[in-house]
Amino acid sequence: MINSIQNLVIQNFDEIVSIRRHLHMYPELSFNEHNTSKFIKSTLKKWGVKYESIGDTAVVVLIEGRKPSSKTIAFRADFDALPILEENEFDYCSKNQGVMHACGHDAHTASLLGVIKVLIAFKKDLKGTIKFIFQPAEEVFPGGAKTMIEKGVLVNPNVDKIFAQHVFPELEVGKVGFATGTYMASADEIYVDIIGKGGHAALPHTYNNPIVAAADLISNLEDYFYNYRDTPAVFAIGFINGDGYTNVIPEKVSIKGTFRTLDEEFRSFAHQKMQEISKKISKKFSLKIDFLIKVGYPVLKNDIDLTLSAIKLAKDFLGEKNVVELSYRMTAEDFAYYGQIVPSCFYRLGVANKKLGITHGLHTSRFNIDEEALKVGVGLMTYLALKY
Repeated sequence: MINSIQNLVIQNFDEIVSIRRHLHMYPELSFNEHNTSKFIKSTLKKWGVKYESIGDTAVVVLIEGRKPSSKTIAFRADFDALPILEENEFDYCSKNQGVMHACGHDAHTASLLGVIKVLIAFKKDLKGTIKFIFQPAEEVFPGGAKTMIEKGVLVNPNVDKIFAQHVFPELEVGKVGFATGTYMASADEIYVDIIGKGGHAALPHTYNNPIVAAADLISNLEDYFYNYRDTPAVFAIGFINGDGYTNVIPEKVSIKGTFRTLDEEFRSFAHQKMQEISKKISKKFSLKIDFLIKVGYPVLKNDIDLTLSAIKLAKDFLGEKNVVELSYRMTAEDFAYYGQIVPSCFYRLGVANKKLGITHGLHTSRFNIDEEALKVGVGLMTYLALKY
């Protein structure tokens, strides 16, 4: 089976690369991936594969084998891009100015399409149903996964297990990485407005400076969360705007930041504590503080039994030295929503090639992949589909 899969992947490799390059050239931002969705559908139609549309852009494909109702496993690929100006210089760079597939979602989608193309040849060997989920809007809250779940993507037929594969520039091409249990953090966005009273800096009795309160608020929050670095948790402020001048005290200061943790119980506790600290600072400075926490993606937890079995299969397919263990990350993923409902496994695909200079990180303007990784990605997902 492994040799047959590898041979079919090689036979279809040029087309898979072509798909990835087309997607890379025409990236679209979250909730606006209309042309990307049309391209996925046109590719499926060309191959004679039926699909279902969910909402404006999401696409779902079912491949049914013998006894299709016996079990259903699912694979998800996301296809939105990021608001980044690409600085690469190859032929298939982004043609949409200021938008780039800097997180590898083009590779995710091309790989999943490749799995469909290869699995067509194995349909007689399938027992059960494989559901392919092409998902928009992973990069922006509330995330496409949540919307698709609400629209019933995990039912009719009911999904028993779900996988997702994500590119990883910290791993050399040819390797994959797995983490059992808790792997990625929750992610909440923090928006704070501190409203004081503006005025002329030379007349302190006439104003109530919100910048001073903002500094105290940030300092108190930083001090509090410093004690929880080992939880682990991350509290970080990335934006502050007072819009005053050397002698102008502004009316309002706006702050934006993020809070992340690997512990959902501590997450709820921390939300409450942030509000308490905000109220204390508001009272101390006699001004108004609007402290908004936008609750984002949950902690991503890989099902332990499913992940351990997937690791074994990956070693069978790629060789033991090409399957590595990963530690937790404080980045976030909306795939976590699927894992709250069905056993899930989110693993990493190595795409780096130091000899070729392909080493830039995710969400950077020079991110790229060694396209040989597509052979690994398509092959391993096909193998998992057939074995499960």
